[in-house]
Amino acid sequence: MGRVLGFVGTVVTMAIGMYIYSLQVKTLTPGAGSGNPEEVTTITGVKNDLIGIANAERGYLAAQGKYASLDELTSGNYISIKGERPPYIYDVEITSSSFRATATRTTKGAPAQLWITETMQVQASD
Repeated sequence: MGRVLGFVGTVVTMAIGMYIYSLQVKTLTPGAGSGNPEEVTTITGVKNDLIGIANAERGYLAAQGKYASLDELTSGNYISIKGERPPYIYDVEITSSSFRATATRTTKGAPAQLWITETMQVQASD
């Protein structure tokens, strides 16, 4: 019985995660205005990476009772994301009760930054 409940819990969690992901895809149009397929692909990848980092933060919080730096997430095998997806580089700022994972563009172009917090909402600057 416990295994069945565990499996059902995992499926429900995955469904919720996919729902949140689908909302993120709808709210941010990658490369808005540019129409450049390479740019769209890059920004979609960055958004996926940020969502992955945020999910890793949730897992780390559940296991360790605190949020973690990007290095801690990587060394603890919570994520396999590298610290960048050119032309974006990643950074994670943490406090005792929150985190903010940020992707900052190193070249000209928009968006200059994308970020996600514990609210699981990907946001972008102009």
